[in-house]
Amino acid sequence: MNQSPPEGGGLSEIGEERRRKAVELAARGVKPWGTDFHPTTSCRDAALNAPTEVGKQGLEVAVAGRLLRIRRSGGIAFADCLDESGGLQLLATRDTGVAFELLAQLDLGDIVGAEGKLTRTKAGEPSLSLDRLTLLSKSLRQPAAKHRGLVDPELRYRRRYLDLLSDPSRREIFRQRSAIVRALRGALEKRGFMEVETPILQPIPGGGEARPFVSHHHALDSDFYLRIAIELYLKRLLVSGFERVFEIGRTFRNEGLSPRHNPEFTLLEAYEAYGNLESMMDLCQALVGSAAEAAADCGAVPPEGLRRPFPRLKMVDLVLERTGFDALALWDQPSEVSARARELGVEFPATAGPGRILFAVYDQRVERELDQPVFVTGHPVEVSPLARRGDDPRFAERFELVVAGRELANAFSELNDPVEQRSRLMEQARLRDAGEAEAQPFDEDFVEALEHGMPPAGGIGLGVDRLVMLLTGAANIRDVVLFPTLRPAAGASTLRDTL
Repeated sequence: MNQSPPEGGGLSEIGEERRRKAVELAARGVKPWGTDFHPTTSCRDAALNAPTEVGKQGLEVAVAGRLLRIRRSGGIAFADCLDESGGLQLLATRDTGVAFELLAQLDLGDIVGAEGKLTRTKAGEPSLSLDRLTLLSKSLRQPAAKHRGLVDPELRYRRRYLDLLSDPSRREIFRQRSAIVRALRGALEKRGFMEVETPILQPIPGGGEARPFVSHHHALDSDFYLRIAIELYLKRLLVSGFERVFEIGRTFRNEGLSPRHNPEFTLLEAYEAYGNLESMMDLCQALVGSAAEAAADCGAVPPEGLRRPFPRLKMVDLVLERTGFDALALWDQPSEVSARARELGVEFPATAGPGRILFAVYDQRVERELDQPVFVTGHPVEVSPLARRGDDPRFAERFELVVAGRELANAFSELNDPVEQRSRLMEQARLRDAGEAEAQPFDEDFVEALEHGMPPAGGIGLGVDRLVMLLTGAANIRDVVLFPTLRPAAGASTLRDTL
C-alpha cells in the first residue's frame, strides 16, 4: 500500500495561497521556517510590565507567539501575539520599516518573534512597539475561529492540537491533571515508596480480568501483549527485597469505548511489604486527599467529602439493601442464586458460582447508584484470584473505592501463599479454556517467584483518568486524555499491509 502523502498535502485554496506567500517570502530572504529565536519574557509578563503612562516607552524585551489578529489603521499596524501565558499586542509604524512591512504580509496563525520596547497605547492597551519582527513558522492552514473554537466533539478529540489552540481555556484541565499526577507521586514518595518501571510488553498479560492487545516480536518470533495491569511485576519486586514500590504508567485493555472507558489509560499501582487492607485504605485516603488539594490549588472544584474518612460498607449488605438479593441466605443453593439474579436482569457466565453472581448483581445494579465516596469491602474470592481470604473464606480482604457511581481504586491484602495462588490461577486458566476471554492466564514465573517467599503485603491500583474526571468535573474520559483512542477516520489509510 502506498503510504506517500498526497501531493500538496491536501491544502485548501487558502492553504495554497499561504504556500505561495511562503515561497515569495523565501525569495526575499525571509525564511518561513527554521529560524532560531530566544524570548526574554512571556507575553503575560510583558503586558504586566508595560508602562502605566500612555505613550511612554519602557523595558526592551523579546517575546514569541502565534498571531491571532492583524489589523491596520493608516500608518500603524497592530497584531495580537499569543503564547502559553496569554496575549500581548504588537505595534508597528511605517517608521519601523522592515517590521511594519513584514507584519502586513503575515497571516493569522503564523508564529513570530518580536523585539522592541514596551509601551501603552491611547486606548490603554499594553503593547510592544516593534523594532524587529522575525517569522519563525509560516502556518499553511487557517486557524479555527477563536471565539467559537472547534464545535464538533469528534473533531475536538481527533485534532486535539486545534482544540487547545482555538480555545486555550481547555488547556486548564490538562494543567490540573499534571498537578494531580504530581501530587500522587509526591504523596507516595513522602511515605517512602520508590517509583519503578516495569514491562509494558509482556509474554503473559496478568494481574487483571481483561482482554489484552496482542503484538508480534519479529526478531524473537514471539507474541507479546500490552499489559492489562502492573501488579505481577511489582509483586516480584517485593520478593526481590524492595518493600515499597509504585508505578504510574499506561495500561491497555482491548475493550469497548464509553464516557468512562478508554482502551489506553493511566494506572497507579503501589505495593507495600507488611501492609494490608487497612494500610491500603489509609494510603488511598491520603492519595485522593492530596490529589483533591492539588486540583483545588489549580482552580478546579473537587466534590465535597473527599478529605473526610470514607465509610466502609460490605458488598453483600449493599446488594441486599438495594436489590433484595440475599446472597448469604442463597449461597448453598446454586440454582436459586442464578434464578434470583436473572429476575433482576443481571447477566453472568454459565460457569459462574455464587460469588461471581453476587459481584455481577453489585456491578450491574448497585455500583452506579453509589454517589458519595465509600469503601466497598468483602469481594468474593471467586472474583479476587490475587487477594488473601478473609475470616469468612468465601470473601477476600479487598475493597474498591467508589465515588459518583464509578470505581476509582481497587486494593487488597495480597495473597502470598504460593500453593493457593497456583490453585487459583489454574482455575482461572480453566475458565479461560472454557471460553471466558477475560479470565487470567496461568503465569508459572510469577508463581515461582512467590515460592521464593513474598512478605505479607498490601497493594492498590488507582485509575488516574477517572480520578482526574472526578476532581475536574469532566463528564467524559476523552476530556481528560490528550489524545484519546478513536475509530480511524473514514478513508484513512492503514499500515497493516506494510508491517
